[in-house]
Amino acid sequence: MFCRNERSRVTVARGSALEMEIRRGRCRLSLLADCAQDTEIQRKLERELRLREGACKLLGACSRREQALEAAKSLLVCNSRVLAYMAELQRRKEAQVLRRTARRPSDAGPADERLPCRGTVCVSDLRIPLMWKDTEYFRNKGELHRCAVFCLLQLGAEIHDTPMVLVDRTLTDICFESAVLFSEAGPDFELKVELYSAGLAGGAAQGSTPKKLATRLSTSLGRSAGKRVRAAMEGGPGSPPGNGGTGPLLLPAPNVPGPKFHLLAHTVLSLAEVQDGFRTHDLAIASNEESSFWLPLYGSMCCRLAAQPRCMATPVTSGFLRLQAGAEAQSGARLFCVLRGTDLLCYRGPGEAEAGQEPALTIAVNKETRIRATEREGRGHPPGMAVTNRYGGEEVTHTLLAESRPEAQRWMEAFWQHFYDMSQWKQCCDELMRIEVPPPRRAPAVLPRQGSLYHEMALPGPAVPPPACEGLLLQDNAVSAEIRALLSSYYSDR
Repeated sequence: MFCRNERSRVTVARGSALEMEIRRGRCRLSLLADCAQDTEIQRKLERELRLREGACKLLGACSRREQALEAAKSLLVCNSRVLAYMAELQRRKEAQVLRRTARRPSDAGPADERLPCRGTVCVSDLRIPLMWKDTEYFRNKGELHRCAVFCLLQLGAEIHDTPMVLVDRTLTDICFESAVLFSEAGPDFELKVELYSAGLAGGAAQGSTPKKLATRLSTSLGRSAGKRVRAAMEGGPGSPPGNGGTGPLLLPAPNVPGPKFHLLAHTVLSLAEVQDGFRTHDLAIASNEESSFWLPLYGSMCCRLAAQPRCMATPVTSGFLRLQAGAEAQSGARLFCVLRGTDLLCYRGPGEAEAGQEPALTIAVNKETRIRATEREGRGHPPGMAVTNRYGGEEVTHTLLAESRPEAQRWMEAFWQHFYDMSQWKQCCDELMRIEVPPPRRAPAVLPRQGSLYHEMALPGPAVPPPACEGLLLQDNAVSAEIRALLSSYYSDR
């Protein structure tokens, strides 16, 4: 008895040492992964800084309104990404410091805590209704107020932007057709949606007129009209603090003439708003009617917000299990089982699973499913698990036997993790939601127009337009080859 106790203590000590070594190895691997991720973010940060410099140069060299608007938009997007990458680097550095200062290896990270799987979040069919006055929309009276608008969507350090559109009183909705994907979202995601606007004065780009000319125009037009012109050219309330406004924090605006985009409205979407269908969400309006970039928003936006956790879209685990049909230990057929989504798919062999054929047996695995281990004492009784579901008022149990004890433990761990993922992603695991894949982004040949904007004033320039094959931002002869390459890279990588 004494020797057996000593042997048990030695076994426990070896197991504890092995567990400690495994935890240290996990910590080292986590640090190496963090360093690789930090390097990638720093590379992205340097690229955005170069693009920002190129956008500043392009903004100062633009002679056409479409070019200036696209350059101003690119500058704002670059600023937002730079701030997002800097915040992500700071967050990771703080996490690394906390792990390094931990007293015990068990405190260095969530080695024993479960983490939910990641997933893909998709925003599509974005609509923002407008509420024009009757005299403006129906009677077509008053000044034709036009703005260039686009949306900025941010989830963590990942930022996407929509194409830019022109809006006036002939529209009842601002529409962004293309879908936006975020591929590394967790169930606790917060998706920020921001609507930016730049007021357009006549046929020229807002703010593209030098200050001397702006002063001359305001003097000749009178005091009230001059104030509106200067507000349209120099920005107003709601612009970033670097531009003298009270909007969200951005990098200091470059001292170059050009149009300026201002925050018009914003909202935050989370897992609670995910639904496999069209839904309305509230908008927080960040401007007033006195602003030159103002639009009469209804105070809401409509979109389809879908999420697809990886546990629903890809196999969680797979392997051979034996379906127990009777009391015998080795009874039943040997099946190749794949745990994916809300089903355990049982095939006769791996070839059928790879070919996408119909499974021989499908066992439901959802939030109501109960699973317990069925290991028995003695030889000849392999370990397994009992999967119980309720169909109507009757319970149905399928007993699955593993080929070894480690294999059974692997399957049980996969089931526990799967149930945890489903509990965190909630309604997203009821059924597989459809995710739209957006087409590749390209530089627009012309600024997209919506509604009846056929009366848009023709831009001054040569009678024969330049070739459109280079895209909107690459047509100005005053732009250097370096800036052209930067902006071409900006669009090709998005």
